[in-house]
Amino acid sequence: MNDLHKIETAQHDIARRTFLANSFAGIGGLAMASLFGEGLGGASLTGNAAHAASRPTASPHPWPALSGLPHFPPKAKRLVHLCMAGGPSHLETLDPKPELDRIDGQPFPASFTKGQQLAQLQGAELKARGSFAKFQRFGKSGLEVSELFPHIGSIADEICVVRSMTTEQINHDTAHAFMNTGSIIKGRPCMGSWLLYGLGAETQNLPGYVVMTSGGGQPISARQWSAGFLPSKYQGIGFQSRGNPVHYIGNPAGVCQSTQRQLIDQVSRLNGMLDEQRVDPEIATRIAQYEMAFKMQTSVPELTDMSDEPQHIREMYGVENPGDGSFASNCLLTRRLLERGVRFVQLYHRGWDHHGNITKDLPARAKQTDQASAALVRDLKDRGLLEDTLVVWGGEFGRTPMGQGTGRDHHINAFSLWMAGAGLKGGQAYGQTDELGYASVENIVAVRDFHATLLHTFGIDHERFTKSFQGLDLKLTGVEPARVVHELFA
Repeated sequence: MNDLHKIETAQHDIARRTFLANSFAGIGGLAMASLFGEGLGGASLTGNAAHAASRPTASPHPWPALSGLPHFPPKAKRLVHLCMAGGPSHLETLDPKPELDRIDGQPFPASFTKGQQLAQLQGAELKARGSFAKFQRFGKSGLEVSELFPHIGSIADEICVVRSMTTEQINHDTAHAFMNTGSIIKGRPCMGSWLLYGLGAETQNLPGYVVMTSGGGQPISARQWSAGFLPSKYQGIGFQSRGNPVHYIGNPAGVCQSTQRQLIDQVSRLNGMLDEQRVDPEIATRIAQYEMAFKMQTSVPELTDMSDEPQHIREMYGVENPGDGSFASNCLLTRRLLERGVRFVQLYHRGWDHHGNITKDLPARAKQTDQASAALVRDLKDRGLLEDTLVVWGGEFGRTPMGQGTGRDHHINAFSLWMAGAGLKGGQAYGQTDELGYASVENIVAVRDFHATLLHTFGIDHERFTKSFQGLDLKLTGVEPARVVHELFA
């Protein structure tokens, strides 16, 4: 007997002993299942067939919804998250504070900050810093928006501004993680993955969740669009801003489409054989993703060819060169993704971390994002998509009303964001900060409340939307109380 035969025999014996030792009750269960099977349909499943039938397999549709979802009729089918990464100052964007402007340069009242967590200003002399930007009233609603954002101001009657946001995390990466996943623990699914897992998507030729980045500044960790403990096919797919959106979208020289098809079929066959032997949902994911990659070789070039976009649409977004990596180009591509059934698109525009030089850098970021953000909302409305698309614009936290050199420090007690579409009441400002913009004081909306409201917009009860992991029923909104902010809706 050679060594290889000895190893194979030992492995067989171990597997046989383990089966007999652990399945004295399981054999009875198989017999009962067989009886039930005969009674229900005349056919029973045994051996590998029964094992395979008990496992999730790759669906012909890569993004099916979970059974029982949505819990109630949804207002939204799609989500766009325009994430201004770095923490834009609410005091120069969406939350005017005349009293702060009045005491500009004076000592900041200690009563506001006593016992409070500060970032880099801890122990420093605190002086009030008024807004360098003026605010204007826009639209029929008279909603106040910074003069730095005239295009967003032009859609004031479409947007709902939340001025009373709070968060728990004061550093960028953890604050992004908290905004995306409701937790700072690595391995938790982000909100896009939760939505795709629960509701699926209407596309078979593109990812259900796409992420793009633009602008300079701190890098954004890929864990922000991770599926965490959910099957990996629900993670966000990062598109490159320049060149081909994904690597290897074309076949190498000498490899035709039919040859590629044969290769995918053979790989799927081998993975299918492995899937019959093991209980591992990632194998089914691998099969589905190979098929998705093959389909994307055709769908992605068509998606990114913007030659069919009229000139007036490009000008509305401010797109000079489609595919140039700009926020404007990404916004136009976002609309094309939504039209093709993608569930969630997340655009990160970096460079909002203004510890210094805020009077120069913040207007520059506004100019890069203002026109395209408004154009996306307007374009979606013109095409009848805004009524069931939720658009969210904002960062991971706010900035201090106290100066830090020529800028502002990180701030968790108050920040602002705006939303549009999906039945939201436009032209309103919800919530309020104190007279100096230091803390949210009226109709406070915590990040968990934001998540609960987001899920509600998609017809999901956040308390009932859970996934068992490591003995716990985990959910996007965590274990602490969270409320749906019904007042935001018309």
